[in-house]
Amino acid sequence: MADLSRVPTAPLLAAGLVGGFTLAQRTGVRPLGGAAMLGANVLAARQWYAVGGAPLVAGLSAAYWTAMGVSHPLAKKVGTWPSVLGVTAAASGAAWLLADRRARP
Repeated sequence: MADLSRVPTAPLLAAGLVGGFTLAQRTGVRPLGGAAMLGANVLAARQWYAVGGAPLVAGLSAAYWTAMGVSHPLAKKVGTWPSVLGVTAAASGAAWLLADRRARP
């Protein structure tokens, strides 16, 4: 099995948000998208805990799930894909800023 402990978490979050949205949209089964997001969050949380403990896990997880929630009303204003990509950039940027750049090499 691949060791994912050194994979930066920003791309994991991007894959979770964009992949989760795409999966839900293509299949029509929203819980599948949520499962993809949850998987990405779980993988990232392990690394966040190593970098900053429970407070970092809680904060970045909250930002990640809030981004998904914000994407819905934002999509009504700017369109679906611009919304998904915008919130993905925000959540992934936060992960890079607060965790990935501080992670041990």
